[in-house]
Amino acid sequence: MIKRTLCFSNPAYLSVKNKQLVIKLPEVENNDTLPESFKQSAVTTIPIEDIGIVVLDNQRITITQSVLEQLIDNNCAVITCNQSHLPIAMHLPLEGNTTQTERMRYQIEASLPLKKQLWQQTIVAKIQNQAAVLRQCRGVEVRNMLRWATQVKSGDSDNMEARAAVYYWQNAFPTIPDFVRSREAAPPNNLLNYGYAILRAIVARGLVSSGLLPTLGIHHRNKYNAYCLADDIMEPYRPYVDKYIFDIFDNKPDCSELNNELKSLLLQIPVLDVTINSQRSPLMVAVSTTTASLQKCYSGEARKIIYPTM
Repeated sequence: MIKRTLCFSNPAYLSVKNKQLVIKLPEVENNDTLPESFKQSAVTTIPIEDIGIVVLDNQRITITQSVLEQLIDNNCAVITCNQSHLPIAMHLPLEGNTTQTERMRYQIEASLPLKKQLWQQTIVAKIQNQAAVLRQCRGVEVRNMLRWATQVKSGDSDNMEARAAVYYWQNAFPTIPDFVRSREAAPPNNLLNYGYAILRAIVARGLVSSGLLPTLGIHHRNKYNAYCLADDIMEPYRPYVDKYIFDIFDNKPDCSELNNELKSLLLQIPVLDVTINSQRSPLMVAVSTTTASLQKCYSGEARKIIYPTM
């Protein structure tokens, strides 16, 4: 079943009753002139089991401990945003799989050659998907990128990822001269930042479900980053987010402000169609296939991560 992504951009009271998320609006609840029947009709309920990601994007949201407990117990990723409406924290379950201890042991004991091979596969898939996006969306020549994909060595020792990224972003937004991809740079970087944050939450959730530690990466290593493995595994999925944002930008070029309309569009990322194992699948489901295959690589049951192709 495809899980729902919920974003709360306005003040709200969030509680839980009978395994249902109960949503109340403060302006309704605190208005003594409104009849009780109207207040009851304004209450919204959503089954906890239907929720996959929750984004808390308002300083006046009140959420109970019971809500957090049941969301986390349902393997839901809860994202908290700051005053600038950018995601700054993520809550995930500590236990996401019945054989978690064994799977984590395989992950921790993974050899350096194995991790280098897995990173090679990851970068090849990323570059190939980036090339497909440029060809489909921008009509750009991509034979050079496909050639670079074939030249990726174990561990990407020649840093083909960076070479491909330079060419990719030079052609990503042809209407913006000298576009620079950076978290702090001008729009549409704000769309990319928000979209990648949603993607990161999806991948982290999938890793936990597969009994893996999102912290221990196969390539990314940063003592200040709690989601190194999520940042690794999301790489081949980034082009799907990029393609979706290209379409948004081409139709809504004024994206200087990340308003509710744009956020609503970006919250569709979990249900984007992707092709994995030669089958169409929602992105969130595809990520679960990828993380399950990664776990098999760690345990020695497989030698290749299953990534989506475009």
